[in-house]
Amino acid sequence: MPGHKPIVSEIRRLVTASSLWILLILPAWGEALDASAINNAQNNSKPTSKDRLDPAVVKAEILLDRARFSPGEIDGKLGENAQKALREFALAAGLPAGNALTPDLWTKLVATSQDTVITDYKITESDVKGPFLKKLPAKLEDMKYLKSLGYSSPREGIAERFHMSENLLALLNPNKQFDKVGDTISVANVLSKPAEAIGRIEVYKTLRAVKVFDPSGALVAFFPATIGSEEKPTPTGTVKVISSDANPTYRYNPDYKFKGVKTKKPFTIEPGPNNPVGSYWIGLSAEGYGIHGTPNPGKVGKSESHGCVRLTNWDVAWLGKNVRKGTPVAFIDEPQSGRKTN
Repeated sequence: MPGHKPIVSEIRRLVTASSLWILLILPAWGEALDASAINNAQNNSKPTSKDRLDPAVVKAEILLDRARFSPGEIDGKLGENAQKALREFALAAGLPAGNALTPDLWTKLVATSQDTVITDYKITESDVKGPFLKKLPAKLEDMKYLKSLGYSSPREGIAERFHMSENLLALLNPNKQFDKVGDTISVANVLSKPAEAIGRIEVYKTLRAVKVFDPSGALVAFFPATIGSEEKPTPTGTVKVISSDANPTYRYNPDYKFKGVKTKKPFTIEPGPNNPVGSYWIGLSAEGYGIHGTPNPGKVGKSESHGCVRLTNWDVAWLGKNVRKGTPVAFIDEPQSGRKTN
């Protein structure tokens, strides 16, 4: 039959590709990825690939998030941001710093909270109301025509509300579209974090992280961050917080001369979580610089910024609600290895 061999070859190619995709998204070692598996996960002390999903890693990320050692986006993978959070948690707990979930580190982490890490949530009318963006323009100047910079879908909004990647949310809730009011879904149980008095903020350029200290000098929060670029480096030395605003309007100044932005006229972009500075802006005394959110939480700490300090929307929201005008923000070129935290 003419064309028989090409058709068979194409089928084999598709089957192979599908099998590879399934292997990539399945949890490590064949474990199920559901609420029960994550809530009951135990540390098996096996090395975990940063590219494979693992119920124990999901649990650890949620516990780190609760303890304010943010892994960034909770995705079930022991990636760079999760490893940084583990190292800082270990130092704060008086344990040897490393990138692995050691038995001692696991014991300390689990002891921080007794609440289940995955919980049920009923989708509300506000979750599905919108308006939702059909498509986010690739060019910054094209965003000025949009009336708002909301989420692209209910799934994106729900994932961000619970500090999760959309992929993890979808895997935990197979066959759910996240657009039906009253549907019960499984989400990360990221408890509301209590308020804290903030004495100072330290921005570590090489580590790509932000540390927050109370007035006594105790470390109260750690966040992965995107910090400047060669084109637009962050400030040096110590500056101060001059403002803190939720749902900021983004204002572009042609003097910034951002790469890829061709317009020579200033323009504004309306507020929203997909605004270029996300859903919160903390202004600094260095003109044009701030600590802000992002429309791409999965890229925090893994990309470059236009000179500012970029956190996930939920991390910067906590920081913005607690910080006060005049708080010092120190930019540190090299991380202080082995720093003792209280």
